[in-house]
Amino acid sequence: MATQDGRASGFVDSHAHLADPAFAGDSDAVISRARDAGAAAIVCIGESLAAAALAVECAARHPDFVFSTAGIHPHDAEGFDEQRDIPTLREFLERGAVAVGECGLDYHYDNSPREAQRAAFAAQIALAAEAGKPIVVHTRDAEDDTRSFLRDARGVGVIGVMHCYTGSHGLAESALDAGWYVSFSGIITFNKWLDDDLLRLVPRDRLLVESDSPYLAPVPFRGKRNEPAWVTHTLSKLARARDEDPLDLGRATAVNAGCLFGLAFGAA
Repeated sequence: MATQDGRASGFVDSHAHLADPAFAGDSDAVISRARDAGAAAIVCIGESLAAAALAVECAARHPDFVFSTAGIHPHDAEGFDEQRDIPTLREFLERGAVAVGECGLDYHYDNSPREAQRAAFAAQIALAAEAGKPIVVHTRDAEDDTRSFLRDARGVGVIGVMHCYTGSHGLAESALDAGWYVSFSGIITFNKWLDDDLLRLVPRDRLLVESDSPYLAPVPFRGKRNEPAWVTHTLSKLARARDEDPLDLGRATAVNAGCLFGLAFGAA
């Protein structure tokens, strides 16, 4: 399937914050526009207990199209209580969440102490291992510790995705060597993006695309509230950088998302 203007379709938005208050008034319309744009599925991120509850409800309203996750973002790690929060996250997984996360490390903003971020990340890797689920990882300015956690995850049989990736080639290669996936967002359409070599480094069978909506709207919508329908612009830029057909690449990334998250979805 292709959009009227020839942009790529048949994609999966592997990371959308549909539970964010920015979508409180029109999430169903946003999801409808994604379908019209050719989306095959959306992964709705539950980056907190509250967001995870809304995400699982959103998935229930849109079966076989929206799929939820459940985790604790590193920004909120200071308030993480393993004894309280892990059982709640486990419950969301039992209710159908397809992955643990968004979790990880953010040493750029340091909104939570780094020790707390590491503890929350370790606990969520352990939960993913227990549940047999992948993890959705946020990492910024924390490459050495992220590599260490990649090794820990590999040791317990956990794979995942490096979401909204803008890090080094070396960290991407470490993730790929561990069997992980790498996802790109609308950032790659920005004028300041200068690393198309990174877009070519990731093998076709480990590549994902995402909106990270409501954040990071791609050009030509930069500065507006982002939404999953606009992943087509990110995918088109990715295809140009890799000299691939955007429709075929979109379908390939959809297959990859299905493999990682265990999705069962219909064709767009």
